[in-house]
Parts: sequence; C-alpha cells; structure tokens
Amino acid sequence: MLSVYVDLALGLVVSFLLLSLLVSGLNEAFVRLLAIRSKFLWAYLRDTMDGADDKTGPWLPAGVLDVFRVLPFVRDPRPRHNALPAPAHPAAMPETGAGDSMIKLLYERVREIDHAKRGRTSIADIPPARFAVAVMELATARDGDVEGFLGRLQQIGSPLYGPLKGVWESAQRDLERFTKGVEAWFDGEMQRLSMLYKRYVKWVVAVLAAVVTLLFSMDGLEYAKTLLRDNAFRASVTAFADASPEAYAELRAQCAGEDPVACVTETLSRPALVRMMDQALLSLSIPAQGEPSVHWNGGAWWDRISTPSHWPGFLLTYVALLFGAPFWWDVLRRITGIRVRR
Repeated sequence: MLSVYVDLALGLVVSFLLLSLLVSGLNEAFVRLLAIRSKFLWAYLRDTMDGADDKTGPWLPAGVLDVFRVLPFVRDPRPRHNALPAPAHPAAMPETGAGDSMIKLLYERVREIDHAKRGRTSIADIPPARFAVAVMELATARDGDVEGFLGRLQQIGSPLYGPLKGVWESAQRDLERFTKGVEAWFDGEMQRLSMLYKRYVKWVVAVLAAVVTLLFSMDGLEYAKTLLRDNAFRASVTAFADASPEAYAELRAQCAGEDPVACVTETLSRPALVRMMDQALLSLSIPAQGEPSVHWNGGAWWDRISTPSHWPGFLLTYVALLFGAPFWWDVLRRITGIRVRR
C-alpha cells in the first residue's frame, strides 16, 4: 500500500514539475522577447543618474501595467547601441543637465560588454565592481578629482549626487575606500531592484500558470485518481498473468469488450501522465509506426473547461504551478533520494 502512495506522489510531483518548467520557459521567452530585464535596469539607471523626465515622469515603472505596457512598447530607456570600443579617455561632463547626459557617459564606459538588440543595448546586468570603476573613470576624467565630480553632479541636478556624496564622506575622502563604497552601494541597489523586478514578474508567472493549466485542462484531482487507478489496474494485470479467472473477467469488463491482451499492452505503453496530456487543446500522438500526428481536441477540451466538477482540480494545479519548478524539483529529489553532485 505504501508503494501505491509513493507512486501517486511521484506522479503528481513529476507532472507539476514538467508543467512548471513549461511555465518558466514561457516566462523566460516572454521576458527575453521584450527585453524586460535590460529595460528595467536602464530605467533605474536613468532615474538614478539623470532623474525623471520632465514630461513623462520617472522611468522606473510604478505598477504592473507599466512594466508590461509602457516599458516594453511606449518608452524604451535603453541607450542606442554603439559597436565602437570605449574611448581611452572619458568624455567631459556637461555643464548643465541634458536629460540623458549621465546615462550616455555611463554607457560609454561599459559598452565593451554590449551587443545590439534591435538597435539598442542588450546589457541587463552591470557588475557592481564595473560600475564602481566607471564612476572612478568619470570622476578622474580630464585631470579631475572626486570633489570636482561631485560638484558637477550637483550642478547638473543629478540624483546620483546624494548617494555618492554620502559614500565619499563615509570613506573619509579615501579613494580606495570610496571605490569599495560605491561598489557596495550599487550592489545593494541591484539587490533591491531585483526584488522589485521579481515582484512584478510574478504576475506574468501567475498568468502563464493559468494559461498552461487551462490549455492542458490539467485537473490535478482527476490526475491523482488516474494514478491510483493505474496502480490498481497494473495489479489486475499481474493477477491476469497468473491466470486468475476473476482478474480476467475484471480486465475484460474494464476494456469494454476489447481483446484484453491488446488492452493491457496499450495501457502499459501509455503512462498516466501521457494520457492526461491528451486532454489538452492540442495533443500529439507518436505511433509505433508512421508519422507523429497532432489532434485538435476543441470540443472535448471545452467540455472539460466548462464543467464545474473539474474546477477544483484546475485550481489545485494552478496553485501547484505557482510554487515553481525549483520547488517541485527539490520535492522530487527528497522523495527519490536523488543527490546532486557538487
């Protein structure tokens, strides 16, 4: 009896793991297609270095709709891609703020790690150490120093002045400590930005989890019952192999008049997971001979979706997918005892 429940747990965990991987893959494809990570980073950098736009306000999204409507399609905060290497000597800082003057200077110093994506930068992550070096390069450009650099930041009204001024004072005007302080400050800002990004992107995962659940019409409760029935059915198959007359009669009844041998072969060759995927809007069958074929299951799919008795199972699957693939992989490792070598 214990093995039955272990098989049930394994079947549910594997199914949730596979569907969670599908959700994660769709989310990654969506984020990469719209370059959300890169745009999120450069929106923060624009607000931090040049400040909010006078007409349209802050670049960093203030809500979920801005992340997936304004940021991808209306306002692109990323600088234009430049294939040339960074010049040996940084350009001089402007005397007055020009809206994007500081972001251009920063991109000039880090563009060696860039490659084009539809004419814009694709940089989605700037290492804190590289950012600190870029700041020091700007500060010492044209025989300048940190004090003069901070003064020019204050002059053009850059929001970067406040944090760097605090770091400079905390470092007691020591260049080495100032560089490490800028690196630590930027690292903290990136962690905060990452948390904000994940908070917005989780809504995409929630929507994709609902789409995958409905697309496959994956009823978690029904699937659990199927797994239990499969174990019982395999037990009856074993009994049939021992020539039990009662098992033979039960098997014939379950196969609805078909040849029991053919029915057993078909059942054992189609695991419960594969059979549950047949309930999707589109299903794929791979016969032993011949070409694979795709089947449209619109009518049966809609009947399942519109049947209230399936809704609790859909809700169970949806909640399970929200835990994510890493969670279900960890559960699978704990059940099976799989150990990851390091």
